[in-house]
Amino acid sequence: MPKKSRWQALGILFGSHPWHGVPFPKDAPRVLTCYIEMVQTDTVKYELDKLTGLLKVDRPQKYSNVCPSLYGLVPQTLCAERVGAFCGEKTGRAGIVGDGDPLDVCVLSEKPFTHGNILVPAIPIGGLRMLDGNEADDKIIAVLQGDEVYGGWQDIGDCPTQLIDRLRHYFLTYKQAPDEAQSVCEITHVYGRDEAYAVIGRSHEDYLSRYGGLEEMLTAALRV
Repeated sequence: MPKKSRWQALGILFGSHPWHGVPFPKDAPRVLTCYIEMVQTDTVKYELDKLTGLLKVDRPQKYSNVCPSLYGLVPQTLCAERVGAFCGEKTGRAGIVGDGDPLDVCVLSEKPFTHGNILVPAIPIGGLRMLDGNEADDKIIAVLQGDEVYGGWQDIGDCPTQLIDRLRHYFLTYKQAPDEAQSVCEITHVYGRDEAYAVIGRSHEDYLSRYGGLEEMLTAALRV
């Protein structure tokens, strides 16, 4: 069976894993395919189960925070050595490492979405350089491709300050208990499109370093 047919057969039988089985677009980082885990109305924190590829409940939202955008991950990315080193370079801090997860993404759209577990095409316009302890946990900010309101934005400067402030407030407080005086997370920079491209590129390189042989391994197994 030709290689393409084998992969099509696997997709029909088992479904694609949202992290490993969704292709990294040829025109990335200009355009991304993003997997959405959460929508604005979710009161439960959902996240991808890395082993099975199913969407799982991480926890109920502890406090009154509501994510102001679609939220998910960029398939075939990983925040590891290169992402951590880039964050350390930009912040001037030593000992920064990637958090070991796929790259997070916030996708802005005027349209209401009723559920996650979907793929959307998105255009990166910038990002938040977030640190959770010594771990780099960047949040790419993107707009839904073709969106009537946000789709024309090309860089972070097109985004109103109030909307950036909402995103910053959510990520700085969603883990913070009422009696905690200081957030456990820190956002050091809000950066633009070119820097977002650099983070995305490094996260894909980190992914390939760790998982680049998966396709070859599966193809070899299908020959048996």
